[in-house]
Amino acid sequence: MKRPPGSPGPAPATTRRATDNPLIMLVGMGDLSARVLTMLLGDPATNRVVLAGRDTETIRRRGNLALFAATNLGHHGSVDTVHMDLNDIDATAETLARVRPDIVFMGASLQSWRVITALPPKTFEELDEAQFGPWLPMHLTLNHLLMRAVRASGVPTRVVNAAFPDAVGPVLAKVGLAPEIGVGNVANIVPALTRGAAHLLGEYPADVELRLVAQHYFSHYVPRFGDAGKGAYRLDVRLKGGDTPADVDHPALFAQLDNRLKRLGGIDGQLLTASSAVRVLRGMATDSGVLAHAPAPGGLPGGYPVRVHRDGGSVDLPEGLTLKEAVTLNEDCQRADGIDRIDDDGTVYFAEPEMAVMKRMLGYDCPVMKLADCAGQADELARKYASFAASHR
Repeated sequence: MKRPPGSPGPAPATTRRATDNPLIMLVGMGDLSARVLTMLLGDPATNRVVLAGRDTETIRRRGNLALFAATNLGHHGSVDTVHMDLNDIDATAETLARVRPDIVFMGASLQSWRVITALPPKTFEELDEAQFGPWLPMHLTLNHLLMRAVRASGVPTRVVNAAFPDAVGPVLAKVGLAPEIGVGNVANIVPALTRGAAHLLGEYPADVELRLVAQHYFSHYVPRFGDAGKGAYRLDVRLKGGDTPADVDHPALFAQLDNRLKRLGGIDGQLLTASSAVRVLRGMATDSGVLAHAPAPGGLPGGYPVRVHRDGGSVDLPEGLTLKEAVTLNEDCQRADGIDRIDDDGTVYFAEPEMAVMKRMLGYDCPVMKLADCAGQADELARKYASFAASHR
């Protein structure tokens, strides 16, 4: 059914046929979501998209740009736009109930991880010693609001989170609000490890299959320094169809990522995160069961190999590793990332050494954070970082 010219928003759910592709909503149209949009429109299984954000005119134009580029390449999907302010839970719930997306991709955050990379190099390196854990309020706050709106909407949509899912997922899982799955982080290091392992084994990358269990710290550290640092992990490398793990020297493998397999980072590196997101989104859209890597499947801490299906990802662990062991491993790696533990009510205890860096450099000190206090901590952290950045231009 065609809508009249100028009709706003996506077609009502009641006009969609059962055979239509899933409707994918992208929330937050920054650089990552823009790259994800471009990739989604190139695949008929994922080319029905609605963009949600506060500046509808800007995201409408961005959507049109991606749509026109896809048309140039012979792909004819659809992109619609709706207004969404995550701070207004009731309005967000109403929008979700009206649009009824099958999948929501959460790309919004109060402060992108890459913001601190714009600091002078020496200052960035010093602040980066705090790792990522202390920045959790900037990524948890909007996810908490979105998931409360999803619950209020009554819509059985599945949420895929790109904002620090390794920690956001397990915090929200404690209160029954976890997104179905995350993207990036553990997934971002797997392609380089696959190619590095193939190089050491003298095999084609397509014939090498990895299963990696690791939290964000590991995937952040290894490409920068060529070793695992303090990060606990489990890596299983096999030739496809093989019954036993291949004998791969891990230090030699990791060293390649800071040498022959060194890649661009920063905003350019978002291309890799976008591709990992689309692997998950396509797997969910087609219920394919494809092997992927993803953080926080079902709200678990850290990252895992998963089989992606319609409702998210089911963990597909290396042989001989139990789920309990994998969770413990990721919780150990999480401590290296600056989060000591997450209590059963969602209260987060930050690790003292990493928070000490934040206190010394920014004057920000938050040893313990209750979920209800997350937004307030995000406001304080934003103010103190803004002041710090202004004094270090």
